[in-house]
Amino acid sequence: MSWRRWVKPEVYPLMVPLAAVIGLVATQLIRNISTNPDVRVTKENRTAGILENHDEGEKYAEHRLRKFVRGRTPQIMPSINDYFGRE
Repeated sequence: MSWRRWVKPEVYPLMVPLAAVIGLVATQLIRNISTNPDVRVTKENRTAGILENHDEGEKYAEHRLRKFVRGRTPQIMPSINDYFGRE
């Protein structure tokens, strides 16, 4: 019953964006730990020293979202922009 005293119904709309932001941060942290070539978690990888891994770094930098957005125009709503941009 003590949670009712701390969590009020007015706070519920704030919890949704906060949970979304926490999810995005967790996703980015997991992505960096698991796929970033500069982060070495295991002891064997840390003892390797500085590696010349340009191919792995290029693979990390050119992720799926960047490849998807690369050929598109930088507009949020192109159809609305076209409608209001007509003369």
